[in-house]
Amino acid sequence: MSSYYEATIPPRAPAQPLHGAIDAEVCIVGAGFAGLATALGLVERGIRDVVVLEAQRVGFGASGRNGGFVFGGYSLDNADLLAQLGPQRAKACYGLTRSAVDLIRRRVQAHAIDCDLVEGGALLANWFDDESLLLKQQRLMADHFGVQWQLIRKAELEAHVRSDRYFGALLEPDAFHFHPLKYALGEARAVQAGGGRIQEASPVTSISRAGTGFSVSTAQGSVAARHVVVAGGGYLQGLVPAIERAMLPIATYVMVTEPLGALQRELVPSRAAIYDTRFAFDYYRALADTRLLWGGRINVRDRRPEDIAEFLKRDMLRVYPRLADAKVEFAWSGMMSYARHKMPQIGRLTGRDGAGDAAGAWYALSFGGHGVAPTTVAGEVLAAAIAEGQPIPDGFQPYGLPRTFGPLGLAAAQATYAWFELKDWARSI
Repeated sequence: MSSYYEATIPPRAPAQPLHGAIDAEVCIVGAGFAGLATALGLVERGIRDVVVLEAQRVGFGASGRNGGFVFGGYSLDNADLLAQLGPQRAKACYGLTRSAVDLIRRRVQAHAIDCDLVEGGALLANWFDDESLLLKQQRLMADHFGVQWQLIRKAELEAHVRSDRYFGALLEPDAFHFHPLKYALGEARAVQAGGGRIQEASPVTSISRAGTGFSVSTAQGSVAARHVVVAGGGYLQGLVPAIERAMLPIATYVMVTEPLGALQRELVPSRAAIYDTRFAFDYYRALADTRLLWGGRINVRDRRPEDIAEFLKRDMLRVYPRLADAKVEFAWSGMMSYARHKMPQIGRLTGRDGAGDAAGAWYALSFGGHGVAPTTVAGEVLAAAIAEGQPIPDGFQPYGLPRTFGPLGLAAAQATYAWFELKDWARSI
């Protein structure tokens, strides 16, 4: 089984690898959302001498594999963000993601990106029979983040989802969902239309200082650039150890059913993207061709598509048992990058980071499975820093590059996830 997203895009032109030595103002490593948003942000600010190097194809990694939810916030829970940053900085930091949601909308319109965008909000469905969870979250968002989420009580829930599994919901009205790979490809076209270059099938082998800038090498060429941005996420391997030892590559899983016809609209009448209140939550959305896209779970390793289809369908049937006979036609996994603090890592490497030859390079990674809006934040932050000399916003300053300790960190992450799964189970019985 392949990715539904790959199966539903127009045929791509052959990849254009980098050949020979070229010069650029900015060289970006990685053509996912973070790298593309940085490139587009630079082009929009008048810096057109931008080269993006991608080891595979545009959107190959997490950016072209995710659930397609576009909404505010980070992987770090909003209550924790408030506790760690305080009211003013937390609201400003969260506000960056709200602005990113609006910017994505504007870019879709400005660049005519056909990405199956659906305006319907995001629905946080309550897995537990405890309305206080929703009321607490609603007050938190209103009082500290200036966001009004609509309370939907269980008696009203049938207009949005028809499942006995849920006990009410909160609707975040400003959210939407889309086809993430189509959006990434649309961003890439916008970068190229603005004068930037994108070289696919060009894995970077080294980054080193060269005078006042950098030399970025691939198997068949090199880029001499004043600035370098590293945005490879969970697919970085052996390129910049100072960055890679500060993040964990974690797999998550997605499947798509066969077309369900009228049954899809009966079970999920809402146009919203849906997730639930557990730590180990499901996330899903109805597609225009009456399929259901379903994602969830994290693990430290990839799994076979057949296995993914089997366990995600079990998860789906806990919510919609009427889909027992529905076939799964697509199932895939993708590697995300996580930091210990669960916030994006956005900044510039220094000697104190042990960056070696990469000192002075910019980086954007560790979006932790909540990356569509935060990657756009990262792109805007780095584009403003490079093009205009703007400082990195205060809200990101406490979140640096703490080590994750490799295999030990992966084992700890898996054990933590298993512990929270157990707590979810205990609370729901």
